[in-house]
Amino acid sequence: MITAIVLIEAEVSRIPEVAAELADLDGVDEVYSVTGGVDLIAMVRVPSYEDLAPVISDRINKVTGVTGTDTHLAFRTYSKHDLEAGFDLGLDG
Repeated sequence: MITAIVLIEAEVSRIPEVAAELADLDGVDEVYSVTGGVDLIAMVRVPSYEDLAPVISDRINKVTGVTGTDTHLAFRTYSKHDLEAGFDLGLDG
């Protein structure tokens, strides 16, 4: 699974609508409204690198109100949640 973190700039007046529309797109797992230099962050997860362009270029960038994107590809995932799940084998005592 390929994970891309997409930093999104949006028209301020449309941030809630843009976020909702992005969250409904195939390939977009989560959308966060954030503080800082961008307005939204979308977590894109697709089976292969070839599947990134249709999601980012053909879908995300065409949402009305999106004014710019900056995409970062994840090499590895480090997550406390994932580590805890790995140790939870369902064994008692």
